[in-house]
Amino acid sequence: MAPIRRRVRHDASEVTDLVRRLGKVLDELRLTEAEVSLGDMRVRVQRVAAPPSAAPTSTTALPEPVVIVERPGNMVTVEAPMVGTFYRASAPTAEPYVREGDVIKEGQIVCIIEAMKLMNEIEAKVAGRVAKILVENGHAVEYGQPLFLIEPSR
Repeated sequence: MAPIRRRVRHDASEVTDLVRRLGKVLDELRLTEAEVSLGDMRVRVQRVAAPPSAAPTSTTALPEPVVIVERPGNMVTVEAPMVGTFYRASAPTAEPYVREGDVIKEGQIVCIIEAMKLMNEIEAKVAGRVAKILVENGHAVEYGQPLFLIEPSR
C-alpha cells in the first residue's frame, strides 16, 4: 500500500468524507486523478503510477491514491481552466484587467487565456483584493496552474 501524503491545516474530519467520496469516484470511473476546490480548500486525490517493470494485466489493481490537501490561509486561488497563453490585457497596448492591490468584484474579468486562437475571459471566483499575480504576461499556462491569489472581502 502506497503512503498517503497530507498537508492539512484544518479539521481533518472535514476532509475525510471528501477524500472517501473522491476515492470512490476514482474507483468507479477508473480515473488516476481527481481534484475538488471548496472555498479556499483544495483536495486532490492522485494514483501513483505503477513501476514500469510491472506488466499490466486485466486483473492488475489500480495503485493506491496519494491525497494532497491544501488550504493557503485565507487566500483564494484563481487557476487556469485550460492550457494556453496568459494575457493580462485585451490588447498589447491596453491597460491590464487587474493589478496587484486592486479591489475586484466576483465575476470580474481578471485576464485572458488564448487557446487555439480563441480568447477566453477568466473571471474572479470571489470579491476581494488581488494579493499576487503569479504568471507573467504572454507566458504559457497549464490546466490548473495558479494565476492569481485573491484575498477575499470580509
